Amino acid sequence: MTTMKVAVSLPRETFERAKRAVGRGRAASLSAYVTAALEQKATFDELGDLLDEMLAETGGAMTVSEKKRIDRLIRGPKGRGKK
Repeated sequence: MTTMKVAVSLPRETFERAKRAVGRGRAASLSAYVTAALEQKATFDELGDLLDEMLAETGGAMTVSEKKRIDRLIRGPKGRGKK
């Protein structure tokens, strides 16, 4: 894999949180932590694009009534899972 060196500006708290995560062993380095975060964001963006394409091919986004019906099916007849 070819790597590139880049400079980015981060809010101080974001940087500190990332450094703490590395210190706790959640990544081998700050670069590895940032790489994993960017990979995850890119994957979510690509999945969002795919979902938009699928919805466009099947008639568009769910209507409010369709969303409510799905919610009722997920929760069950007595509203299980509702908090």
